[in-house]
Amino acid sequence: MTSHSYEIALFGEFLKGDLEPVLNRVALHSESAHQMHSREVIFDPPDATLQREANQEPALLRAKKELLEPDAKWLLYSYWKPESARIHPEATVRPWATVQVEGDALSFASALGYIKRSQIYKRGYIFRRGRLVIQIFQEEQVDPKTEEPIPAHADTLWQVVVKTANPVRGTQELPLGRHTEAVLEIQALMKGLLDLRRQDV
Repeated sequence: MTSHSYEIALFGEFLKGDLEPVLNRVALHSESAHQMHSREVIFDPPDATLQREANQEPALLRAKKELLEPDAKWLLYSYWKPESARIHPEATVRPWATVQVEGDALSFASALGYIKRSQIYKRGYIFRRGRLVIQIFQEEQVDPKTEEPIPAHADTLWQVVVKTANPVRGTQELPLGRHTEAVLEIQALMKGLLDLRRQDV
């Protein structure tokens, strides 16, 4: 049993020439797929400067909204430092807390004292396989005047995140290792076409 809920993930990237074969292989092993376009805003906690001066990395607050879903709500979430590679050498395992917010999540975060640090848009595709999601996307920069996305350059790297769709806990019936095995199955399926790996993010 574990007290935290976790995200278990692998990461990769590839050039535009590999997009079609990557999409085809992922689609072959997925249950569903749709386009994605999301906005993500990152906030520093109120005491971020003090934490950094003390050589501690603050836990950032992130706000995310899917722009292609008409009724999508904002999701606020935060990660803690990933578990040690000695304990989880094959995948990134990090505590993950989430909450859905009705209404203006950005103003809500500001009212709590969080300070907007940056934002990014992501456009691409999302696939579902069991308890996992596979995101394949390009990052779009933000127009500083309008805060609208600037379309990614054609040569912008495509990024891949394979992860648990929701926070998971290790239980006797379903230990964390089983979730990790599901992520590693995707790594094996993509071998020779896409290198998926652990990252200390």
